[in-house]
Order: sequence, then C-alpha cells, then structure tokens
Amino acid sequence: MSEKKKSSGALLGAAFLMATSAIGPGFLTQTSTFTGTQKASFGFVILVSLILAAIAQVNIWRVLCVTGLRGQDVANKVLPGLGYFVAFMVALGGLVFNIGNVGGGALGFNTLLGLPNSVGCALAALIAIAVFLVKNAKSAMDQLAKILGGIMIVVIFGIIIVVQPPVGDALKNTFAPEYGVSNLIPAIITLLGGTVGGYITFAGAHRLIDAGITGEENLKEITKSSLMGMVIAAIVRVFLFLAVLGVVVKLADGVTLDSSNPAADAFRLGAGELGYRFAGLVLLCAAITSIIGAAYTSVSFLKTFHPAIEKNENWVIIGFIAVSAVIMIAVGQPALLLVLAGAFNGLILPITLGICLIASQMKSVVGDSYHHPAWLLVLGVIVVIISAYLGINTFVSQMGKLFI
Repeated sequence: MSEKKKSSGALLGAAFLMATSAIGPGFLTQTSTFTGTQKASFGFVILVSLILAAIAQVNIWRVLCVTGLRGQDVANKVLPGLGYFVAFMVALGGLVFNIGNVGGGALGFNTLLGLPNSVGCALAALIAIAVFLVKNAKSAMDQLAKILGGIMIVVIFGIIIVVQPPVGDALKNTFAPEYGVSNLIPAIITLLGGTVGGYITFAGAHRLIDAGITGEENLKEITKSSLMGMVIAAIVRVFLFLAVLGVVVKLADGVTLDSSNPAADAFRLGAGELGYRFAGLVLLCAAITSIIGAAYTSVSFLKTFHPAIEKNENWVIIGFIAVSAVIMIAVGQPALLLVLAGAFNGLILPITLGICLIASQMKSVVGDSYHHPAWLLVLGVIVVIISAYLGINTFVSQMGKLFI
C-alpha cells in the first residue's frame, strides 16, 4: 500500500474513531430520552453542543498534531508534572465509561438476539479484543470504525424513512426552541460532556500522531480530518434525533419511552419488531466502537507513565477492555460509577482545552513558525469558560444527588 493511501486511510480512520467514540450507547440513550421530553426543541441542543464541540476539537487537534505530542505530553510542557495528572484523569474516566460501553454492548446483544447480559458483555468485549490481536491492529481499528459507523448511519436513516418525522418543525425549533432555552441547559451539558468530554476529544488526534501525520505541513489534512469527524458525528446525532422525534410526536398524551432502553423502544414503536432488532444492531455498533475508542485513547495517555506500556500497547489495551468487562459482569449496572464518571468528565474538557490553548501561545511548545488563529483562540476561551461553569454546576448537583 502506498504512503498516500495509508495516510488517507489514517485520516478517515481518525475521523471515524473520534465520531464513533462520541456516539456510544450512552449518547443513544441520552438523545432518545431528551427527544422524548423536549421533542423538536432538542434540535437546538444538538446545534449548540455541535458548535461548542467543533471549536474544542479543532483547537485540540491543531495543537497536538502540529507539535506531534499527545495531550499529556503537551500538558507536561506547559507545566512539568501536569501531564501525569491529566493522563490519570482521562484514563480513569475512560475506564469507568468503558464499563458502561460494555454494558451497552450487552444491551445491544439482548435487543438484537435476546442474549443474557453477562453473555452479551463477554461477546462485546471479545469482539473489541479481537481487533487488537491482529497484526496491524490500528488499521483494523480504522476499518471497523468506518464499517460500524456506516451501518449506524444506514440503519437509522432507514427508520427515518419509515417514521416520517416532522422535519420542518424540527428545523424551526433548532433555531427557535419552543421548550425554552433555560430548560434545555441540562441537556446541553449532558450532550457536551458525553461527546467531547474525557478521552473522546483526543481519540482522533492521538490516532493521527500514531500514524505520523503531524507538523504544519499536514495542517490542512489534520483540520479536514477533525471536521470530517464532527460531520460524521453530526449526521448520526441528527438522524437519531429525527428517527426518535418521528415516534414521540405520535405518542398519546402521558405515554413515554421505556426509560431502561428508550432508543430501542422508539425504534419498536416506529417500525415494529424489525425496528427493535435494528435498534439492537445500532446499540451494538455504538458500543463496540466506543469500547475500542475508549480503550485505545485511555491507554495512549498511560504511555507517559512507563516505556513498557508503549512497548506492549496492544496487550495493555486488551487488559483494559477485559477489566472493564469483568467489572461490568460482576457489578451489573454501575449506576453510581457512571454518575461519577459523567460529572468527572464534565470537568476534564475545560482543563484539557485550556491547556492546549495556553500551549498554542508558547513557542517552546508549538515552535517559532506556527501561529494559532486568533479567532480560534478566542472561541476556544469562550468554550473553556462555558464548559467550566456548566461542568462545575453539574459536578456539584450530581454529588448532591449521591449524598442526599
């Protein structure tokens, strides 16, 4: 394979890895739940979260890929020792979320084939582990992310055709929500934290660094890859929103989606038993890609701690997935851990984005020739302030719920 083909494959693979990491089973559940309560107004939540996420992603991808340094190494250059703190936070949050991703895989297998949760957990983990057992694991990871991401888009679009959502109403509410902007803030916080919080922000950029696509000479391709990832994620988010909306607007007053599996319930109400099975397929694809993305990116942060981790990267990733599966099978639904992880990861974005913005202004990090766009810096600072404020509020409220 030519170097150009390898490079193109890695750029597209990085985009899909970031996008599919952001579209896990938690995202499917959150989107279905919020669409059930906020209906067409949830389009506004998607729009705002996409804008904030895009600003964060482009800033972080540019700084990391121009320097060729992973997130924790950039942090260590900004302030010695800071990278170890960031690496620990991201890896811990990634582990806890991965437990939930494995649980999502079990839910997918249960919906698709009726398998018990323990069997579904084990199978989802084994599929993800198999990727890192092949000779060229990173290439296999890229291919699987593309295939499963494509399946999700096609299946959800098929459901849209069946349920025929009110697209005009959705478009109108995307820019002028009837539900009230203040009432939509909790949904914006949840969606932002779940799509660019923790490890997700770094998944694609770290993949490009591993592929050697770094430096100012590759900046155009790096930016294109980051935006491509955001577009892929946006397509799935909008499609899922429309598919669920087409169902909930037809529900009788007082009837709501099943809270234990709202996405599958929406698909069943909209397209019958076949729709329910397709929901299982979407959940399974989302879970497996998220398991792979979380494990790969979390371990890429741990490389800083010891050279042996980098030397045995695939085996550490396999161990990471196996531990996630064992905990999920042993504990069952880790509601407490997931609440903590959600609140915890909400605090990671402003820290990591803030570090990258500081690094973008340090010649000792980015070099003498690189100039970070002023407009991107300003927008990045705005996202840091917004995400820090919302993240702290969320963390405090979640902790309050745990101890009341």
